[in-house]
Formats: sequence, C-alpha cells, structure tokens
Amino acid sequence: MNRVMIVILAAAVPIAALFLLYWPDYAGKKAETKESAAARSVFLETRVDTDAFARATEPGAIEIPADRGPHEDYQTEWWYYTGNLSSEEGRRFGYQLTFFRRALTPPGHHDALSGDNTPSAWRTNQIYLAHFAVSDIDNGRFYHAESFARGAMELAGAAADPYAVWLEDWHATSAGPGVVQLHARTDKATLDLRLKQTLPPILHGDAGLSAKGPDPGNASYYYSIVRQETGGTLFIDGREYDVSGLSWKDHEYSTSVLPEDATGWDWFSLQFDDGTALMFFRMRLADGTLEDASSGTFIHSDGTTTPLKKNDWETEITDTWKSPYSGAVYPVGWRIEIGPVDLEITGGALMNAQEMRVSTTYWEGAVAFEGTRKGRPVSAEGYLEMTGYAETMAGRL
Repeated sequence: MNRVMIVILAAAVPIAALFLLYWPDYAGKKAETKESAAARSVFLETRVDTDAFARATEPGAIEIPADRGPHEDYQTEWWYYTGNLSSEEGRRFGYQLTFFRRALTPPGHHDALSGDNTPSAWRTNQIYLAHFAVSDIDNGRFYHAESFARGAMELAGAAADPYAVWLEDWHATSAGPGVVQLHARTDKATLDLRLKQTLPPILHGDAGLSAKGPDPGNASYYYSIVRQETGGTLFIDGREYDVSGLSWKDHEYSTSVLPEDATGWDWFSLQFDDGTALMFFRMRLADGTLEDASSGTFIHSDGTTTPLKKNDWETEITDTWKSPYSGAVYPVGWRIEIGPVDLEITGGALMNAQEMRVSTTYWEGAVAFEGTRKGRPVSAEGYLEMTGYAETMAGRL
C-alpha cells in the first residue's frame, strides 16, 4: 500500500516534527542508520480529532494532473519512487526515493499543538520526511538515509503543475510532458535519474479508492505510474555509473488507520519482461490471516487492468532472512500464483540485507521473479516492502 498502500512512516510522525514546527533553526537532518536517528527521535502520535480531516470515500475522485500535488486536508500522503537499474557493464542496482507529508493538525487548526498564533513564516502544520536508499546488488551494499523538514520557507513541499515534490535538495520535478527528474544525495550515494512515462496513471481499488479496512472512510486515494523508462547516473562511494532501467511511482493520500488487529503488510510491485506489471498487498492480521481489504491490480501492456482481491492469489514463503541489527525475520523468498491472470512465479530478494533502519524499521528492497503467464515464460524485477516484522504497525496508517 506503500506502497502497499499504506506505506510505512505515515503511521506516525517522529517527534522531530515538533522541532520542525516550532524551532526555526531546525531545517532538517539526515541519518544513515536507525541508531543515529534514534538519538533524536521517537514516535509521536498526533492526538487530534481526525474527523476534521478529509477522508477517501468516493470512487473516481482522482483527477490528473490536479491530484499530482499535495492534499493538505488529508492527514497522510506520500509520493513513492522505486526502480531497478543496471549499468552499461551490467552491474545491478535498486533505488527508493519517497516523500511523505503528514499534517499535525486538521485544516484551520494550525495552533492546536502550541496554543500560539503569532504570525511566522516558519509556522506550519505540514511536516515532510523522505527516505532514500540505493541497493548495490552485485557488491552487496545497502545505503539508506532519512531527512525531515517543515513544509514552510520552501524547505519542503509539493505542487501539481508544474509537478514537484521536494525536501531540501532531494526532489522529484517535472522536466517536460510525462518526464520527471529525480535527485537525492548523501555522503555515500547520489542519484540523478530521468523518468519517462509510458502508460497512463493506473487507478487501484475501485476507480482509485483503495480500501484499507471494513469501515467507511478507512481507505486511500491511490494511483501508480508504472513502467517508466529510466536513465541517468548513480554515484556510489565516489564512483559514477551510467544506469538505465524501469521505475515505478505510487502516490497515495488518506486519513485512516489500519484495523486494530493488523500487524503489518507485504507490498509487491513487479514489472515483467512482456510489458505487463503487477501490484498487490497482503495486510497481515494478528491471528495469521489476511485482512479482507488486501487487494491488487494486474496491469496489461496496453494499460488496461485486472483488479485483484485477496482470494485471487496464493502465496508461499520459500526463504527467510534474520536481520543482525533488529532481529526481525523477513520472508525474502516467495512463490506467487494469481489465478485470474494465469500467473505463477517464484523469486525474491536480490540481496537480503535491504532493511531500512531509520525512525522506524522495515524492509524495502529490489526483488526478481521468474515463472509463467498463460504457459509462457516471464521474468520480472521490482520492489517489495514489508512492515510489522521488527515492530508492529497495528492501528497505524
């Protein structure tokens, strides 16, 4: 929902958000590891009346390009980019660049946390955070970082037309019709990519309304732009690589929570060599079953779709990996069968150690699969996000 549709950090906002809101000298910080992030942040539940936020309730509400931008009347939003790349020499990489927006208070309630209504250009109820990761598959190295900034003073924000979302010098910005430029940089890794759209936006769920639970309004508006032709450069430890491949974008916004008995989710985005693509998520419950709202979309090569429900697939875990850092055990090998599109594939992580240890701990990384569709061989590369293995996501969105 991340991707899965509910992607991760939208669950709660680090307490750094308070500094971003009320401390003008704090512009944003970056962290390479959970340990450094933990030194300055803990989770802050935004205890405000969510009834004052907008909720996703009606199918067909997404309009492009207007809805490429921010939706500040909803509590949570993210713009999620992932991709699988290779250099001219065949060296393989994966990347993630995600921007999250979180409203600390509903519209018109900006001063609910502080009680202070003194005018200030620094004051905002919108907090942005971003995650950036590069998987150096063939070298077995994983570089990941996190950044925070307030949605004020141009430190972070988003816009629909021209399209842009940014947090300090990390950004996704329009570079022409159907083209987006991505940039992110840390001391160890720098990404500069150009993405070209090849298919129309894909609406998930019921015409873009993606349910996350049985209660009305417990849903998101969710669309993807898949199979984006990608080229550019990666700098890893001072070495430059010219790379190309495919990228995937998710944009989702909502005011909702996971069901109280939900512990986490597994979200898959796969791009096949026959021009098709697949998104589906498994929302796991405490009793080991899946939430009925678990769903997905199979995207045909012409951009038409086949909606998928929980009972449309079967999954089997074929391998696991235990993180030496968090102790979490992640399923990194999978067999997947999806009856409505006659798809059977097996595969998993291109490398096991792709655990994001930032202000929350989850696994997000590059994967590959092989198998058959309608009896013909297919292969796929993509991304898998898994939450709730190192810490429960119960009740969070």
